[in-house]
This record gives sequence, structure tokens and C-alpha cells, in this order.
Amino acid sequence: MRVLHTADWHLGKTLEGRSRFEEQVKFMDELVDIVRREKVDLILMAGDVYDTVNPPAAAEQLFYEGAARLRAEGCLLAAIAGNHDHPERVASVRPLVKDTGISLVGLPTEKALTLDIARTGERAVIAALPYPSESRLNELLTLDGTDEGLLRRAYSERVGLLMRKLAADFSPHTVNLAMSHIYVLGGLESDSERPIQVGGAYTVDPSALSCGAQYTALGHLHRPQSVKGDGIIRYSGSPICYSFSEAGQAKSVMLMDIEPGGEPKLEEIYLSSGRRLVEWNAKEGLGQVHGWLEEGRDAGAFIDLRVTLSEALSMSDIQALRRSCDGLVHIRPVYPQLEQADEPEERTRLPMHELFKTFYRRQTGGAEPDDALVSLFMELASAEDGETAEGGDAE
Repeated sequence: MRVLHTADWHLGKTLEGRSRFEEQVKFMDELVDIVRREKVDLILMAGDVYDTVNPPAAAEQLFYEGAARLRAEGCLLAAIAGNHDHPERVASVRPLVKDTGISLVGLPTEKALTLDIARTGERAVIAALPYPSESRLNELLTLDGTDEGLLRRAYSERVGLLMRKLAADFSPHTVNLAMSHIYVLGGLESDSERPIQVGGAYTVDPSALSCGAQYTALGHLHRPQSVKGDGIIRYSGSPICYSFSEAGQAKSVMLMDIEPGGEPKLEEIYLSSGRRLVEWNAKEGLGQVHGWLEEGRDAGAFIDLRVTLSEALSMSDIQALRRSCDGLVHIRPVYPQLEQADEPEERTRLPMHELFKTFYRRQTGGAEPDDALVSLFMELASAEDGETAEGGDAE
């Protein structure tokens, strides 16, 4: 059978208030095209279908319409809830879709999914574990003591126990798969993943996933990557870059040919539906930025801009930049003279009124305080010093 691993769609997610919905629609189109072209039999969606527990209606419509399109191509869909999803909400829909080839697992269970592939006559058994929160595992973080290592081991052991129970139906005659939405020790994070651990306690040791699966499909981390452990353990990553910490990452889904008892043959398929996220560092000032914009550098991308300046960036400068490029998300002025003044040794050499000026420039993005404001600050500072001295004499 042909199985495709994806995760972390985060339908409904925005970037600093900018909609990503058009990109998410394009991703769904791209996914349907891949399924059709590659004749995919089964999709493993390893959690975080949505970005919030109460997603916008358009995001839910996109998911269910997309699922129907995938079924129309003859592809089964198995999806679990991630830490961004509402587990009960996912579970509540299951009775409505279970006979349509769409399997949704919102809450941890001890029973594996069993799916029959009509095209090949093979059976897939999936040890599917949705995001296992502490409350769902109901015995964690209530242990006596504060040993983080003990908490981590307890969590990993509980996850491992559930995975082994789920894998009880594995056999030499079935395609044996595992799927979960967890943070496995050794994985590389990015800023757009909501933390799912307290003091490291919610991390899982790779040994907990040793349940005999031929392939383990993970969700939560947005960078496509393998995890060291028994068998093949992979994060598919998100299909779209959702934060600038993901700038430069190539997004993909993992396609595999797999048969009972055999080693999966893997193929990483790269995606093109999401806008790129890039970082610009214009050390030569605004002129350099305008030059890059005129030459069409990184056209269509979202941009995090750092620009080195010697004078304050005015509102008209900011408006002109934003009119020139709607992809500018952040405009971060950098003032070398302020950074130098912020060094501890430099601060000790500056008089009080210069320290105040430096602080004011930093807080206002480079504006200069007028003489009256500086004088008022010095008066207040002198008055405070006088009160402190009088209090000291009284004692």
C-alpha cells in the first residue's frame, strides 16, 4: 500500500494578523493532487488539524471539504488530535464520518485503528495516540517530589504502555504503523510550536515508541526530521512556514510504499503552496532596503526586516516601506550607537542625563528628548536622591 504522512496543518492560523487561509487552501489542493498522482491509499495526519480549540468556520469547512475530496480519490484518512485541537470536538464527529473512510481519534484509547485497503487487499493496523495530556494520563505530575527526571520517566513509561497496548493487534500479516502527537527527546523545535511540557516533564524518550511499528508518524515539531530510536520514527513537519524561526525550511510530506513485514520505501515530496518566510538584515540603511524592493528580491515572501540606521525611523518612512511591499511583517530599526551605549562598561561612564537620553531613544525608536523633558527628569531624580538621603539620616 501507499501511505502518506503529514501533520500540523494549523488551519486558521495567521502570521501577525495576516491571513494564511489562501495558502492553506492551496496546500489542500496540492495534497489532493499528490494523492491523485501518486495513487495514495492512506493518509496519516498526525495532529494539529487546526490552530485553536475553537477554529473559525472557514477552517473547519476547508478540512471537511478536503477530506471529502481525498475520499473521492479513493484515499482513506486517519487523523488524530494534537495539542492545538479540541479532543472532545474531534471525537464528537467520529460517528458521523467513520463509515466514509475518515477515521478521527480525539481521545487516547487502548484500541488500534484497523483499516482495509481495497486496492491491494492489505490491512493497516495503526497504533494511534492523540496528544496525551497530563490530565488524560491522569496519574502524572501528581507524584511526590520535584524530580524532573522522575516526572519525565513516568510520562514516557505511561506513553510507552499505551503504545504497546495499541500495538497488541500488530501481526506479520498486517502493515503495522504508529502515530502520535508528542515531543520526542532529540527533536528540533521552532517558535511556532506551542510548548507541551512543564519543566521538561512532557517530553517522551524514543524508547517509549518501541512497539514493533514499521513506521512511526509524529506530529508537533514543524521541521521535517527523523528521530533516533527503534525503527523509522519521523516528524513530517508543517506544510507551511508558520513563524520566522522556520525561515528557509523546505516543507514536505513523506510518501512510503509499505507491505506487511517489509521495510518502507520512503520518498520525501516537497511542497510549494506556502509563502516563504525570509529575514533581511540591511546593514547599509534604508537605501539598501529600497534597492532590494526595486529589484524584486524575495518577491511574494513574508519578510522580517532589520535595518541599521543612524537617525530615527519616521512614521512616513515606515508607511513608504509598507506601501512598497505588503509582505513586510516586521520592521526592526537597529541603532549601533544605542547598542554600544547599552554595554555595561559604557553605561558606567555616562552621566545621568546621557543615560536618560539613551533610554528615551531606545524606548521611542530613536527620537531625541527635548531639553525640558531632560530637565524634568533630572529634577525628579535629584528629589528622589534627597528623600533617600533624609531617610538614611533619620535611621
